[in-house]
Amino acid sequence: MTSQTQNISIGNISEEQLPIPKHKLKGWTHFLGLYAGEHVAATEFVFGATFVALGATMTDILLGLLIGNILAVLSWTFITTPIAVETRLSLYTYLQKIAGDSMTKLYNWANVIIFTVISAAMITVSATAVRFAFDIPAQLNWYPTNPWFVAIVLAVGFIVVLVAMYGFTAVSNFSGICAPWLLVMFVSGPLILMPALADSVIGQTTLSGWADFMHIGSISVWTGLDSSGEPGIGLLEVIGFSWAANTITHVGLIDMALLRYARKRSYGLCTSAGMLFGHYIAWISAGIMGAGTAVIVQKSIVELDPGDVAYQALGLSGLVIVIVAGWTTANANLYRAGLAAQAIFKNHSRNKTTFTVGIVTVCIACFPFVFTKLLPLLTYAGLLVVPVGAIVFAEHFIFPRIGLTRYWVAYRQLTHSRPAVVAWGLGLVFGFGLNALDILSFYYLFIPTWFFTIIIYTFMAKRHGAAEKYPEEQAKMEEFNQRVEQHQAAQAELEPEVFKDISMLTKLLRVISITSLLVTFALACNTMFFSADIPDYEVNRDLFFTVAFVCTLIYFFTAYWAMQRKKMTAGLILQDA
Repeated sequence: MTSQTQNISIGNISEEQLPIPKHKLKGWTHFLGLYAGEHVAATEFVFGATFVALGATMTDILLGLLIGNILAVLSWTFITTPIAVETRLSLYTYLQKIAGDSMTKLYNWANVIIFTVISAAMITVSATAVRFAFDIPAQLNWYPTNPWFVAIVLAVGFIVVLVAMYGFTAVSNFSGICAPWLLVMFVSGPLILMPALADSVIGQTTLSGWADFMHIGSISVWTGLDSSGEPGIGLLEVIGFSWAANTITHVGLIDMALLRYARKRSYGLCTSAGMLFGHYIAWISAGIMGAGTAVIVQKSIVELDPGDVAYQALGLSGLVIVIVAGWTTANANLYRAGLAAQAIFKNHSRNKTTFTVGIVTVCIACFPFVFTKLLPLLTYAGLLVVPVGAIVFAEHFIFPRIGLTRYWVAYRQLTHSRPAVVAWGLGLVFGFGLNALDILSFYYLFIPTWFFTIIIYTFMAKRHGAAEKYPEEQAKMEEFNQRVEQHQAAQAELEPEVFKDISMLTKLLRVISITSLLVTFALACNTMFFSADIPDYEVNRDLFFTVAFVCTLIYFFTAYWAMQRKKMTAGLILQDA
């Protein structure tokens, strides 16, 4: 905390400015569910098809995605989580502590830009499902070619903005029950379309073993040729993108906000639920679904959008998955953009800043490029904030090891850190300069940019005050931290006892919701393994489409009801307390 903060009564300080108290820390199962839900979203349809269009081979996909996503998990585990667990602060609060107000304002502007673009992409993805229902042509150019598509985007975007302003908590809770259903649907999709793919490649709807799967995938999905018939990307590019796709959150440290609740550093490994069971499986599944859809509708995969793919693979449930996944992801990111904007314009309410950012977001969403080019957009967005992560890493890990003082900006009561601002700026010039010179694949630009920024920041900070010692200020900060622990310990004693809802009705609702998912998966397996020929396949597929949609409705009804009962029970306990 700054010296000014230390002099204020702890009870008057926002909880966001304080370390997370011990009684609010979460177990590992919380993070497994959190990352599984956050990283199985509508974007997976885009990324899965993108790898097909870019011409990766099947071996490169199976191996490259595995290596790249493991590297992402290790980045969370050894970079993000240790800082989050040791400080118990969000990146925003920690950055204010080590770099002052001017740096945090610049960082918030970067967040506004990044989350606005991501929200716009998700609105556009949701609109592809709605446009499919109204038989509006797919939008394949960077600009819209149909006024009705623009009208759909405006309608979907208007709902997203309103919900982000007034109903974000409800959507956040709803997103939590989506993860199991999304995973089942992403696994079911390729099972449904594989017989059609097999028939087009080997002349039969059933596979005799792994060799058939590899052959079909190599011939019809990941062929090694891009959409123009030229040799496509290789193993290194696949590894690079799957690692770089989430640089915003791991090397860029935005996920400190989530992982500061982790009890142990090792909980960073829980991100594997999102990377290995989310990205790895979902991207491969989306690629197979895209190729299968291309065979059925006899179009190139580059002529398809998520609405086409999802409907052909999953029927009406597919349209639901695109709408729901896109909608919930868009709301979460628009909420973040609104918060970042409010931190810049402090005199305006969050609702007002969210509405203003939302208008810009919806306008961007009208242009289909925002989701067709999402892969490079996310990579460049990561490059924008990677220098910030490098500055924090240097201050937290490197400074104590080379004799420099951590938190020297707070000790000097500075509101502006020239080393931090200059290092960020030079890091951006360096990273985007490498990209302009085409020296390195843009998937890997974040690595040299990260090291370059660390060197620049360390050198400049040493010259501007980090080399000095501040024993009095350090003692004051330690005393303040002790008072915070005492205050939080007193609060913990006032916390009501956690009550688990074990009523028969809630148990029944959970059993029904799980059963609906099992029935959906069983019917997908039936279509995959028990379709002897095309007529049998069509019967089994149509049965899946009908029953799976009914099961989708049952799942959301029962799962949401069970969640509401849990909240109601907790509310009654609080009232009694």
